[in-house]
Amino acid sequence: MDEHDIFKLITAGVRFTKKPKKQAPAKLQPQPEVFKQEEPVKSDKSDEDDQETTEFRLLAGGSDSQPKRKKSKAGKAPSSKELELQRASDEANETRRQYGISVLGKKVPPPVPSFEALTRDFKLLPRLQQNLLARNFDQPTPIQMQALPVLLQRRALMACAPTGSGKTLAFLTPIIDGLRSHKTSGLRALVLAPTRELAQQIYRECAELTRETGLRTHFISKVSEAKQKHGAECKQRYDILVSTPNRVRFLLQQEPPLLDLSLVEWFVLDEADRLMEEGQNNFKEQLDDIYAACSHPTKCVAFFSATYTVPVAKWALRHLKNLVRITIGVQNSATKTVQQELLFVGSESGKLVAMRDLVRQGLQPPVLVFVHSKERAKQLFEELLYDGINVDVIHAERSQHQRDNCVRAFREGSIWVLICTELMGRGIDFKGVNLVINYDFPPTTISYIHRIGRTGRAGRPGRAITFFTQEDTANLRSIALIIKNSGGSVPEYMLQMKKVRKSEAKMRAKKPLDREDISTKIRPEPKIDEIHKSAKLKKVEKTEKVLKKRQGTENDLKSKQKKLSKIKVDLKAVGKRKGKGSKTNKM
Repeated sequence: MDEHDIFKLITAGVRFTKKPKKQAPAKLQPQPEVFKQEEPVKSDKSDEDDQETTEFRLLAGGSDSQPKRKKSKAGKAPSSKELELQRASDEANETRRQYGISVLGKKVPPPVPSFEALTRDFKLLPRLQQNLLARNFDQPTPIQMQALPVLLQRRALMACAPTGSGKTLAFLTPIIDGLRSHKTSGLRALVLAPTRELAQQIYRECAELTRETGLRTHFISKVSEAKQKHGAECKQRYDILVSTPNRVRFLLQQEPPLLDLSLVEWFVLDEADRLMEEGQNNFKEQLDDIYAACSHPTKCVAFFSATYTVPVAKWALRHLKNLVRITIGVQNSATKTVQQELLFVGSESGKLVAMRDLVRQGLQPPVLVFVHSKERAKQLFEELLYDGINVDVIHAERSQHQRDNCVRAFREGSIWVLICTELMGRGIDFKGVNLVINYDFPPTTISYIHRIGRTGRAGRPGRAITFFTQEDTANLRSIALIIKNSGGSVPEYMLQMKKVRKSEAKMRAKKPLDREDISTKIRPEPKIDEIHKSAKLKKVEKTEKVLKKRQGTENDLKSKQKKLSKIKVDLKAVGKRKGKGSKTNKM
């Protein structure tokens, strides 16, 4: 980064005005503003996101969501056109206030209140509108109200909306409408997601919306079949590709490449904050290679997620022109349809007791249970299976076929309780999940938001219970603030706890706490005599080791002394022989 780039980042959103050259001596003129910047709205947010939120607002502060009013000439009334534009702007702002929509950008189009208005204003594809109505999408959600007109104008977009608010439909509808013309053959839209389960879910939704439109959608299920599906010998051409970044980059690295992304007009990232994470086992490096292969000069780029992070904002501001930012509700907050609870369980063993208490009180399936590792998922699965609960487990070690069967059984209701890791915390839409249990405390606030977002989707009520122990109190304040901001009630002492340093929060996010195994096996307490005996045995063993070492050193010394004595005898014998030889020579 050179000096120009640093100055550009520092001065984003800043306006410098020159002082007037001449000032009238008779009249006092007000001092001009040398520095003007939009102040961020103050709200209670998690501690680890405060600095990131402020940094993003400073980066994006130069945009203005409302059109600037033209000053009418003195003594002249505004024209009818100006009044009409002002009236439309006021109506758009009132609609945004009503639905909690915040926008940031230049000349942002007004939100659309219905799909009929969308069809009227943008001439939506009639078959697409029929498919929307067939899916019982009568009225657009807040994110769809604002994101649809922005993307139909082919503007770059960053959208942040709560989980279960209809983000998938918000980017699939403009893609399908924009690809209605069949001038070119080949991939013209690419949608990436962090997990295979989420990508498969997007593919199913896209297949329903593209029915009888002539567009073909593909999902990469097996890389081994990619040559038949995408190679030079393949006659069938797909318009929309939905996949994970790793599979797409693998196909690009083949010789010759099995994918041609030069015609891609739509580039969409779902769960963009996860895809933009840097470091080991993350997607950023894969994403850079894929974005470089999408060389179409007028491609439309859109990022969607339930949470915002600074890396996403910096990348978008650096690479995307005419960017629009949309936020629904409070940024990085949980949905208000979820009843959130924090439950103190004392210790790790107390979690299993609390879990069985919930089962005894009567769980209303389906239920999702989150733990932080696959080992703990296996252990909890064995415990609940022993209790006779209809439970299954999904983690990275299970085969893809097993994971697909598990997800399908959970959707169909054959499984009541599903134990999972962070693998299932992103974007998966399970209809009607009634309860989410955070068996292990979430490592970050973003993880917490995505976990509890598996319930309370599409306006349905949900419930989330989070277990915490004494070791989890470091991150307790940030989670309590999220619950308070979303309308829940938390004890006052949690809000007054000490803030966690940013370095410590990052360390906890990368390396979760070491926890005891999940088990009900009672270890018998050793008796006092046994304790004394074990201590004596340890002392005896220690002394034996020391004696053996000493004995070994003594034996070494004795052998060395024997060698030295032998060497001395040999030297004396050699000396005597030399002495006799010298005498005979003299004679």
